[in-house]
Amino acid sequence: MSFTDQLNTSLNDVHLREETISSSTVYQGHFIELRRDQVSLPDGGHAVREYVVHPGAVMIVATLPDGRLVMERQYRYPVRQTMIEFPAGKLDEGEGGLACAQRELWEETGYRAKRWAKAGVMHPVIGYATEVIEIWFADGLTLGERHLDEGEFLDVFAASQQELEDWMRGGLLTDAKTVVGMMWLLQSRIGRWPLDWLTL
Repeated sequence: MSFTDQLNTSLNDVHLREETISSSTVYQGHFIELRRDQVSLPDGGHAVREYVVHPGAVMIVATLPDGRLVMERQYRYPVRQTMIEFPAGKLDEGEGGLACAQRELWEETGYRAKRWAKAGVMHPVIGYATEVIEIWFADGLTLGERHLDEGEFLDVFAASQQELEDWMRGGLLTDAKTVVGMMWLLQSRIGRWPLDWLTL
C-alpha cells in the first residue's frame, strides 16, 4: 500500500461526519448568506450549525523586480483596524481563480503580471464560513492605473520579506491569509515548495 493510500485510509472520516436534516436562510446580503442548519451528529444526537456562505476569493503574492512584495493597507470595519495585507478579492459569479487574481491585482494596485502560479488554497474560517481562498503568485509586473471599486479605499506600497517577517513577529501584521501567503513565499524562495509558472 502506498503512503497516499495509507494516509487516505487513516483519514477516513465516516465516524466524524454530520448530516444535514434541514437548512434555512437567516439573512441574504449583497454577497454573503447566513444559514442555520439542523444536523444529525455521529452519535445520533442533533445540533444547530450557523454559518456564512461565501463565494470564494483569491489572494495575490506579487513580487517586484527588486524582490519586494506588493502590499496594501486597508481599514477593515469588523475589527476596526487598518490591516496590512496581500492584495485579495472575492470571486465574481462564474469567474475562475486566475481571472479573478488578474482582475483584483489590476483593479486594486494597477499592476499587471506576465507570470502567474497557483500555490494552493486555504480555508480561513472553517468554524463559521464556507470561504475558500486561492493563493496565487505573480511576477513580471508592470504598473498602470488602478481602478478601485466604488467605496473602496486602500494604500498600495512595497515591503521586503524581512519587513513582513518583522511585522508578523511584532503583531503588526495579523491578517490570516497574508500570514499563510508568507508561509508559501518563504517555502518557495528556499526551493522547498516550487511553483509551476504560467507565462501569459
